[in-house]
Amino acid sequence: MRARIEERVAVAVPVEAAWAGLTDWEDQTGWMLFTKVTVEPGGHRVGERLDAFTGIAGLGFHDPMEVTTWDPPHRVEVVHLGKVVRGGGIFEVQPAPGGAWLVWVEDLDLPLGRLGALGFALLRPGFQLMLRQSLRRLAKQLERRPREVGGRPAG
Repeated sequence: MRARIEERVAVAVPVEAAWAGLTDWEDQTGWMLFTKVTVEPGGHRVGERLDAFTGIAGLGFHDPMEVTTWDPPHRVEVVHLGKVVRGGGIFEVQPAPGGAWLVWVEDLDLPLGRLGALGFALLRPGFQLMLRQSLRRLAKQLERRPREVGGRPAG
């Protein structure tokens, strides 16, 4: 069984700035709730490997991923390769008046058939809130960063 969760948050920065913030993997630790991200050396590309540890006080799980689509500045897709989280994830940046939309989609493969679907139905509101709050934190960070105009800081 599969489950889809999607969250989107508006951000008042250009698409390119939103993309840079969303795909700065190491910086995700600063805005993604309860998560620490580590990255293989080698840069942003298809085949890049990431590992997100999600938990509190050292209790949690690893979520190894591989980038399967890299289409800057609009879309990156990953496949989750771990034992706990399976399926695909998508980050998108969509143009919007006055800025951009940050979009986070998870297409999760649920284990245990109907039992897994029932368990996920109980966990879904918390998971949805975690995605939304994380994207809001990122939007606030991006909106506080100084912007450049013509290669010089604005303002």
